[in-house]
Amino acid sequence: MAEGQAIGYPPGLKELIQAVEHTRPERLARVKANQHFPRLTRKEGEKVLKSYHPDYKPGGRRKLRVGANKSEILANEVADLLESYSRIDPDAFDDRLKKPDYETDVLILGGGGAGAVAALFARQNGLRVVIATKLRHGDSNTVMAEGGIQAADRPFDSPYHHYLDTMGGGHFTNNPYLVKALTMDAPLIIRWLEDLGVMFDKDKAGNMIELKGGGICRRRMHSSADMIGAEIMRVQRDEIRNHPKEIQVLEFSPAVELLIDETKAVSGAILYNLETREYSVVKARAVIMATGGFGRLHIQGFPTTNHYGATGDGLVLAYRAGVPLVNMRYAQYHPTGTVFPEQNFGLLITEKVRTLGAQFINMHGQEFAHPLEPRDVASSCIIRECMERNGRIVTPTGHYGVWLDTPMIDLLWGKGTVEKELSAKYLQFKRYGIDISTEPIIVYPTLHYQNGGLEINEWGATRVPGLFAAGEVTGGIHGDNRLMGNSLLDIHVFGRRVGIKVSEFIKARKKGKRLSLSHLRSYHADLRKTGVKTKRVAPILLPDYVHRSAPACPHKF
Repeated sequence: MAEGQAIGYPPGLKELIQAVEHTRPERLARVKANQHFPRLTRKEGEKVLKSYHPDYKPGGRRKLRVGANKSEILANEVADLLESYSRIDPDAFDDRLKKPDYETDVLILGGGGAGAVAALFARQNGLRVVIATKLRHGDSNTVMAEGGIQAADRPFDSPYHHYLDTMGGGHFTNNPYLVKALTMDAPLIIRWLEDLGVMFDKDKAGNMIELKGGGICRRRMHSSADMIGAEIMRVQRDEIRNHPKEIQVLEFSPAVELLIDETKAVSGAILYNLETREYSVVKARAVIMATGGFGRLHIQGFPTTNHYGATGDGLVLAYRAGVPLVNMRYAQYHPTGTVFPEQNFGLLITEKVRTLGAQFINMHGQEFAHPLEPRDVASSCIIRECMERNGRIVTPTGHYGVWLDTPMIDLLWGKGTVEKELSAKYLQFKRYGIDISTEPIIVYPTLHYQNGGLEINEWGATRVPGLFAAGEVTGGIHGDNRLMGNSLLDIHVFGRRVGIKVSEFIKARKKGKRLSLSHLRSYHADLRKTGVKTKRVAPILLPDYVHRSAPACPHKF
């Protein structure tokens, strides 16, 4: 739609905005007097989670029947993924495995932030690297990150406070050793990124501008307008392309199966070229899994902020090889996904909007939750407002949501702040006739982050020799709920750590000779023995929107 054709909010929604405008002066005065909407106590937060969070409610989950996590209760969509047969017939590949198409020191599966950082540090340690990525190099959730990256690098802050915030945000279900690594390495990651060329937001004196996020006790959010992920990926992608001899990038080539050798170590993978529809075999002395999350599984029918290739591939490949999963009980539903206009449905409204002063407002113009509650609690409060309190807004197509009062930002910080600090978001709505500096946004929770994933140690090593992992595909770092700014930090801290540790592993390991799919034969046998009868194959590679209706708001009243 051309900008000249943009129509903005229809009359019914414009009429509802009047209630928001009516209460805005009073709410503005309270904020300026530092009288914010009260936060929920821990007991109150737990109550709203158990009553309204999608993953705390009965239904939508079942017991897994095979593998390392057998008998654990997982989301139906994840259980279906794991209880699937491979796209590969092991018997048909025996001869192909004898003559690999590529040989390298390190094979990195995934071309987003975690894969990029791992590649740069592996190369720095003298290794040859192949990056195999499903779509284009850089197409990932990393490039879509908007809000910021945490690091306790100010005199009034410390990794100690960052550690406590992260553990508390994850409801103390995090792996403390992983959280220690995350928070202690954070300041050096920011310095590394700045040296690499990332343009962080700074004041006129050259000091970092740092903001708070939900569940965070100090200002430690480093940003680049509302496009920090794109800025980071721009710099890292360029740096990788500066080293074509040491780092080879294979685009449109997702992995469909891992390979092991006679020492029982992971020693490569089978790739599938989405353009030519041909398979290729990569032999490697170690593999780093950096395939990202599972948002495009649309858990419980929710829309998602995730990029098109986020279909949980790494989970199923590593699980078949024997890697357990941790913290898979709860996905993260970001509280502020776009509801209107329809063209933006499910897309992320960065938490930075709320750190700058936007508030949650119901249909009657009333604030109903603190804007910086942890994401799972904030999402539950919005669902409660729509389900129980008659505060929901209904769009012309029948979707529900609440107002996010973005005009508060310019009133608090000065005219033009929204356009400057949230430029991507401002343009995203402006093209549809909505000026978010003067009109609020309608939001509802959207599936945003995997939370759990592959079990790793503090250096990104899995239980299976030769297989390392970093980024959203892993679990344990964030526990049951991730805080804003810790995902971009996660991919850098553990991408760096696996890039360093993999070189040590390669120097110490015995070099295998024969590639094998024996683990896949065993997994297929377990499926048959357990009585799993299905025609499903995994990884699914891309979401299938042809044979099912597009995901919609899961709550109809």
